[in-house]
Amino acid sequence: MAGAGQGTPGTPRVLRAMNDRAALDLLVSQGPLTRTQIGELTGLSKPTASQLLGRLTAAGLVRTTGNVTGRPGPSAQLYEVNPAAAYVAALAVDQEGLTAAVADITGRVLGEARVDTDAVPADATDLTARLVTRAVDGALAKAGLARGQLHRAVIGTPGALDPGTGLLRYAPHLPGWQSRALREELAEVLGVPLVIENDVNLAAVAEQHDGAAQDFDDFVLVWVDEGVGAAIVLDGRLLRGATGGAGEIGYMPLPGAPLARDGDRSAARPDAGGGFQRLVGAPSVVELAQQRGGSGVRTVAEALARQDVRAEVARRLATGLAAVVAVVDPRLVVLSGEVPQAGGEPLRALVEKEFTGLALPRPEIRISDLAGNPILTGALRTALAEARDAVFDTG
Repeated sequence: MAGAGQGTPGTPRVLRAMNDRAALDLLVSQGPLTRTQIGELTGLSKPTASQLLGRLTAAGLVRTTGNVTGRPGPSAQLYEVNPAAAYVAALAVDQEGLTAAVADITGRVLGEARVDTDAVPADATDLTARLVTRAVDGALAKAGLARGQLHRAVIGTPGALDPGTGLLRYAPHLPGWQSRALREELAEVLGVPLVIENDVNLAAVAEQHDGAAQDFDDFVLVWVDEGVGAAIVLDGRLLRGATGGAGEIGYMPLPGAPLARDGDRSAARPDAGGGFQRLVGAPSVVELAQQRGGSGVRTVAEALARQDVRAEVARRLATGLAAVVAVVDPRLVVLSGEVPQAGGEPLRALVEKEFTGLALPRPEIRISDLAGNPILTGALRTALAEARDAVFDTG
């Protein structure tokens, strides 16, 4: 409840804050609206809606943006959220580098930049901070903004921050990201509140808001790329686990895969070691095709173009998914990442067929249809939600 911490529920101050937030959320989701439309959608009287808009305009949260034309009677003024009310940064981290995007409070992306890991010497003591700031500053420059104009930042990385130790776990292939004070160090250098979130969890946020999992409160996103992981959403909330490691199914032991042991986690490659990842990760799919006579195969798409490889990868995927489904019982499984995207509907149909006859719940299985980088999209969604909670609180 907006403003509840600064007044007694039901008081005029709290009710005003609640009405302000409702109107701002409407303007974000539905675009420019007239005073009459805002009143109708919120149930507010015309005088109350007018006072609300005057208050939000004076606060710099709302601005006018022309008039409604083409209808009889006086033209009505349109209002929209002021895009300059806040700006956020989102970053997606991978083995090769970082991608950063900057957006205004409405969610419009203003600038994007990519920085490769080798842009900073590998032995630099402040490697991570330099990479992050270079990526963010590059996106800000394209947006015509300065770092001091940012309000929030969210970074998506493989692995997860252990809430007990502060260490980034399950991501040994990211040198320079293992500091116990990583979040504090990056927040200080950027000068804004910062969230570091598991990349697959952020992809699930994107699916829930913009993709295949809309209208689903119980689903599992399975990410199959260079690395393999899952995000588990139950009753609309992400399951994180005691150490932040819920969904690290890449390490899950399965028949036919070498066991992933502690020593394997120090390997530089995400496909090293064992477990589910060693069966279905992108490098293993290419390796499978090469072992079956495709010596010239170099990409996942080329590998999955072979019917025998596609069938075997589907069998392996179904085996791993069956273990997850048996425990979680989701309504939906979304397959995302390079392998599902390359395999497409033929791979999805084969995975679904492999479930036939199993003594398990049979969730719907979909391939992600999100355009662009779903991890970056999820990071933006998360950063925007946090910024709006702070900026739209008028109590």
